[in-house]
Amino acid sequence: MSVALLALRLMCLAWMWPLTQLNSSSLPDGRRQQEVNEEEKDVQKEAGRVNLKLKKLDSTKSLLIKSEQLLRIEEHDFAMRPGFGGSAIPVGIDVQVESIDSISEVNMDFTMTLYLRHYWQDDRLAFASSNNKSRTFDSRLVKKIWVPDVFFVHSKRSFIHDTTMENIMLRVFPDGNILYSVRVTVTALCSMDFSTFPLDTQNCSLELESYAYNVNDLVLYWKNGNDSLRTDEIVLSQFFIEDFQPSFGLAFYSSTGWYNRLYINFILRRHIFFFMLQTYFPTMLMVMLSWVSFWIDRRAVPARVSLGITTVLTMTTIITGVSASMPQVSYVKAVDIYLWASFLFVFLSVIEYAAVNYFTTVEEMKRLKGSLKSPTTFSDTQTMAFDGCFHDNDINLTTFTAVSSPSTTDRNAQSPNSTVSAPAEGTRLRRRQPLKQNLSFIMSNSYMIDSYSRVIFPLTYLLFNIIYWSLYA
Repeated sequence: MSVALLALRLMCLAWMWPLTQLNSSSLPDGRRQQEVNEEEKDVQKEAGRVNLKLKKLDSTKSLLIKSEQLLRIEEHDFAMRPGFGGSAIPVGIDVQVESIDSISEVNMDFTMTLYLRHYWQDDRLAFASSNNKSRTFDSRLVKKIWVPDVFFVHSKRSFIHDTTMENIMLRVFPDGNILYSVRVTVTALCSMDFSTFPLDTQNCSLELESYAYNVNDLVLYWKNGNDSLRTDEIVLSQFFIEDFQPSFGLAFYSSTGWYNRLYINFILRRHIFFFMLQTYFPTMLMVMLSWVSFWIDRRAVPARVSLGITTVLTMTTIITGVSASMPQVSYVKAVDIYLWASFLFVFLSVIEYAAVNYFTTVEEMKRLKGSLKSPTTFSDTQTMAFDGCFHDNDINLTTFTAVSSPSTTDRNAQSPNSTVSAPAEGTRLRRRQPLKQNLSFIMSNSYMIDSYSRVIFPLTYLLFNIIYWSLYA
């Protein structure tokens, strides 16, 4: 029996010996795998320590939560104004004008970019501070507290700049004083008076007012008086800025009552040099150009007519261009007076030539009729004069005898000693005679109209300019 047990043990040992050799050969790889696992655990532990340090250093999220807790935002209802139920809260305003971007006469408005700052006190936001330093926030915290609802009266468009973030700053002091600043661009109405345009001066204003709170709840005032309005160096293309002045007043609405209103007043004086180059100088030249026709031969019909029509059309173009850049107002502007008066001078120069041409034609027709009745014969040169080919001074026309009127013949036939009285209407004939003689003289000497026009037109236009510039300049 013992022999059988011994044999069984030997067989078991023989069967287990290959397994033991296999396990002994794979033991180093298992140890290496265990070491790798331990290194990975160490790396993960080190990464966890680094992340914990970064979380401790980056406290943006926790700082916002701490700030809200510090200011006790969740403990108060900021939909109500500070001191609700008590006296009106004073809100100081401070403005710095960055630029005046544009001024439009057609739309009667202006565009201005400015920094609008509000100052008030809200005891609900007071906090304890060991160093008495203020805390500054951006627009994210502004949406959670009460801020004044100031708006721009008569504004057409306005927006708060948002590049790269909304240009809003909120600064809270430990005692509850608050500074709220925004950078805004606003386009507002400016009622302009163009009666003296372009020699005008415009008074514009930007008006600020609380939308919801009347004088019983909120009082707007300039923080530092006249020093509350500051401006950078502003240069405009068409205007001089003569003055910037803050002021205040009250506005009444029948349904809601009285409201405080602040005004930013500024005076603009227009540059005249641009309009001198674009309007006045070209107009003067066109008027002077129309006078050139007075020195052109009165029989040169194409030259004088084309010159007159050209100046008239040019004046029409200038008037149309100026009117297109101006609002359609119901009163007369200073530039309209000058343009239409100049247009009248140009038009009269055309009418002057029409009169000269008409009287010249009548004069030549009379001479032609007289030549047919007279036995005198004319040479070819004299005949061509009636066709308008030569000057009257260059040819010699035969002088015609004046046809005596019946009244003159009858008077000559009477005896010198006759006592017959003159007709009753004789006095009336003597009164009309000088006018007829003057008209007949002008018609027979039509070239004198050009001679007089060379002097009368320039002197009259010069007098008009003296009166115009003395009144408007």
